[in-house]
Amino acid sequence: MREFTEQELVRREKAVDLREKGIDPFGQRFDTNTNSKEINDLYFDKTKEELENNEKVVVVAGRIMTKRRKGKAGFFHIQDRYGKLQIYMREDTVGEENYDLFRKCDIGDIVGIEGTVFRTDTGEISVRAKKYIHLVKALRPLPEKFHGLTDIEERYRRRYVDLIMNEESKKIAFTRPRIIRCIQKFMDNRGFTEVETSILSTLLTGASARPFVTHHNAQDLDMYLRIALELPLKRLLVGGMEAVYEIGRVFRNEGMDPKHNPEFTMMEAYLAYSNLEGMMDMTEAMFQTIGKEVFGRTTFTWYGHDIELSGPWKRVSMVDAIKEKTGIDFKEEMSLDEALRLAEEHNIPVEEHQKSFGHIVNLFFEKYVEETLIQPTFLYGHPIEISPLTKKNPDDPRFVDRFELFIAGKEFANAYTELNDPIDQLERFEEQLKERDLGNEEANDIDMDFIEALEYGMPPAGGIGYGIDRLCMFFLEQDSIRDVLLFPTMKQK
Repeated sequence: MREFTEQELVRREKAVDLREKGIDPFGQRFDTNTNSKEINDLYFDKTKEELENNEKVVVVAGRIMTKRRKGKAGFFHIQDRYGKLQIYMREDTVGEENYDLFRKCDIGDIVGIEGTVFRTDTGEISVRAKKYIHLVKALRPLPEKFHGLTDIEERYRRRYVDLIMNEESKKIAFTRPRIIRCIQKFMDNRGFTEVETSILSTLLTGASARPFVTHHNAQDLDMYLRIALELPLKRLLVGGMEAVYEIGRVFRNEGMDPKHNPEFTMMEAYLAYSNLEGMMDMTEAMFQTIGKEVFGRTTFTWYGHDIELSGPWKRVSMVDAIKEKTGIDFKEEMSLDEALRLAEEHNIPVEEHQKSFGHIVNLFFEKYVEETLIQPTFLYGHPIEISPLTKKNPDDPRFVDRFELFIAGKEFANAYTELNDPIDQLERFEEQLKERDLGNEEANDIDMDFIEALEYGMPPAGGIGYGIDRLCMFFLEQDSIRDVLLFPTMKQK
């Protein structure tokens, strides 16, 4: 049995009263002809005197956020998606019945207004109401206006209330789609085709991650929610779609923290006849375009660092970056025993499935280098053991033509000169299975259909994946991924 506060009970009684008067407490269609932004933009330079004889009727709707009434007149503010607008009500203008509706309304109710625009004695652009139309009765009161939802967990759980009360949250909610539209426009202008691929898969491929498992009843078959977009898109390269990208949800059954959510949005893009350097150039240009077109700047503050996006961005190999911090040169020929000895000397724990030269190089990078890459940096030349889908470096097959983009010590993108040799690819998949047997729960399956696709011939290509949520975190200067997701995954109460 639900229990209600005294205030909630009063609001429910008011809803009953409205229905008894023949008014639907939860409204019907209401057509507006403008909004708060258009009114403020159109009349911001008009004086009080210039608006005295204004007869143009505006029709607006919104949620009541403030209310003050004295006798037979009153002021209130409504809020629509663009902002707030002040309304002036007089009983002798709207009539006794409508004024009584206004008198009994509550903060949070949604109303429609017809009237004319004027400027008050204090200089505020307002609407003088001629009609007051009740639309929706709010059965719950809004949080106290000056503090809103002070509990940050409640802000995420009740995003609908947060958006009403918090201008910053609303700004983020409306800006994120603008960032994504900018990315789409950027890619489309470069000749890419946006596609959609399957979310469900029978194989675990495309990234190192633990999956979510579901069940297809009709086929009595366990399936994975995809952990990456990669392999289907590369199949499209084989088919002749030479420049493709997808922006879509992926799912990884891993922990939650300020930088990770179990479901998140990725963009992956693949370009035939390109390579690692091509992906670097495209990435640098895309970030700069977002900064300029959406925000009008190229400098952003994130995690306490002032980040400058204007180029050129730093490009450094993984082994050179490690050498700079530790003095160890992993370019030199080195046995596994030597690498293990170096790891032990530097107090770097090595799991059973990490006992290889490449894994140890990566562990050194993670310990000594990753968090030091503050300004945009392309970190390239990864060991082959941690890059099963990447073309070998022709000069040193211990490494591959891969880069990661780091900003403020956080990874933003992962790119390859794509491996298109089906024989080499199958061998890499087989090595992944060996790692799984040694305890690597994130190792990939062998996708034989993908191998067969490569056997038809995939053109040389560059490919890249971006975490869209983290990208939005950066541009919106937010430290938590939950602030850029409308409905982040939350622990159960």
